[in-house]
Amino acid sequence: MSPPLEVLDALYEFPILITGAGGSIGSALALRLATLGPPMLLLLEASESHLYNLQCDWRDAGPAGPMAPILGSVTDQRLLEEVFAAHAPRIVLHTAAFKHVPMLEEHPLAAIANNIFGTLTLATSAVAHGARLVLLSTDKAVEPASIMGATKRVAEQIVQVAGGTVLRLGNVLGTRGCVAEVFARQIARGGPITVTDPNARRYFITVDEAVNMLLIAAARTVPSALLAPVLPASHSIVDLANFMVNELAPESEIPIEFTGTRPGDKDFERMWPEGEKLRPVHVGEMVSVQTPTLPEDQLEDELRVLRGAVDTRDLASALASLGRLVPSYKPSHTVMALSRQYGPRVHL
Repeated sequence: MSPPLEVLDALYEFPILITGAGGSIGSALALRLATLGPPMLLLLEASESHLYNLQCDWRDAGPAGPMAPILGSVTDQRLLEEVFAAHAPRIVLHTAAFKHVPMLEEHPLAAIANNIFGTLTLATSAVAHGARLVLLSTDKAVEPASIMGATKRVAEQIVQVAGGTVLRLGNVLGTRGCVAEVFARQIARGGPITVTDPNARRYFITVDEAVNMLLIAAARTVPSALLAPVLPASHSIVDLANFMVNELAPESEIPIEFTGTRPGDKDFERMWPEGEKLRPVHVGEMVSVQTPTLPEDQLEDELRVLRGAVDTRDLASALASLGRLVPSYKPSHTVMALSRQYGPRVHL
């Protein structure tokens, strides 16, 4: 699903800011955009090593348009103001996020701070400078069972209230830490391959497909849109494991070990809740999902409460606020146990 040329023409006129530019999708997006000719690519990345690797890939790719590597976080408001004031990007592709579900179940306050308030800081700067924001989101934001999914659902609402575009994708094969990478590592050492549940299923797309969809979403000017691809049936994780064994170690007998569902995991994901209204998108195999968001004033009030809870490390209050922002969120036992450990703090 390559974007038509007339769609890409809309991306050429102004500088483009990519957050999480050193990540698997962010770097692929940056290298693709470099061939399309925007006047400047601004590459914001919090990881020094990832930004360095992107610079090396950029150099190895040969001649490309101008780019500015920026080492820093989307949570840094002063840095963002400097970037917008100096370069005036008009499109912001927000791919920066904490994404590893089991790890974030152990660090819920970090997930909230980065995924929610990083997005809020970025959206505030983008609106103030007349830039359009495109958020890369996840199917885990639908009726979330994880803190990662819940924080991404709040991020979706922030971007939509700011008039931006949300692109919700499934699992992207070929990214760092994806299930295929984990399976390949386990196969290389002779197994076993670990799968949470024999019935676990996921939607999968490639990095190239994700980049194409992001470019289509970036070129759309419809405000407050939430887009999702229309994908075939989800795939069995066990089938993926068996396929990879056949491809990587066809002469080996590598067992599959079922470990049980991890905190925050679900057996299957949906791209949108049942009963949501869908509208076709004329470019690309996607639909616009008519998912309601909180009213802007209510969202702002609740985010202030949530920020206060994060600042005082009061996880119980943060979860209560998150529950009002995302009523379908059901915290795991791991997160609830942590909330009893990190309760209200008294500052003398």
